[in-house]
Amino acid sequence: MRPMALVHTSGDFRILKAETMKALIVDDDRVLADVLAFTLRREGFEIVMAYDGEAAVQRFAEEMPDLIVLDVNMPRLDGFAVCRRIRTLADTPIILLTVRGDEDDIVRGLELGADDYLTKPFSPRQLVARVHAVLRRSRASRSAAAAGVRRVGRLALDTSRREIHLAPQESAPAQTGEPLAAVGSSPAASLTALETRLLEYLMLNAGHVLTADAIIDHVWGAGGGDRDMLRQLVRRLRNKIKEASESVTGQPAVLPTIETIPGVGYGLTRE
Repeated sequence: MRPMALVHTSGDFRILKAETMKALIVDDDRVLADVLAFTLRREGFEIVMAYDGEAAVQRFAEEMPDLIVLDVNMPRLDGFAVCRRIRTLADTPIILLTVRGDEDDIVRGLELGADDYLTKPFSPRQLVARVHAVLRRSRASRSAAAAGVRRVGRLALDTSRREIHLAPQESAPAQTGEPLAAVGSSPAASLTALETRLLEYLMLNAGHVLTADAIIDHVWGAGGGDRDMLRQLVRRLRNKIKEASESVTGQPAVLPTIETIPGVGYGLTRE
């Protein structure tokens, strides 16, 4: 991510880039693509365009943008295939655009590693808000990665590698989510950026109940995410923790679990 600084300009605060940030816009609707490009240029972005999925993958490799705005329904390669390919190369923030508003499409995109989504039609202000939110999360995730490994009971999270580990049973118990130098085990499951942010937040507050709104604000930032997205994210993370618990012996290990507190939110048990 290129360095940025805040400067005061014409009565308000705008983001000034020491080196202009670059956004890749991918949409086969050229009129809409031009509108998106105009909107983000006003925010100070350098714009790179692609009008089909294969061109998007090529332009990404050539330009290495800081952000991708990606339509789901495109010729040659759809947005899901593009997202999958890019996620094998980089963790660049991706915002999916969909006309369907279909939960299955949204869940599929998030599972492939997309950071957020917008359902058409949407306003330029909504796009700008989501863009700044995903970039804030991306910067926060990079900072959090320096924290190393966190552990609650036998469940260990390597934030830099985005991996769940199953710590050896004989190791000294750790119950507060403090950083550790190493966990002494092979990775049991890989996580997306959003799953990592959610699990780390729950681990730091193990044994306590967090409201759904507080979790949404932490994981997606102000103006991003909603309760349906949180429920889907929790479901995926629970499945991965379950997979991790069975990865070593084939039998479920006793690990902390994510509990739902109806009408309030979620909490991570201490085992």
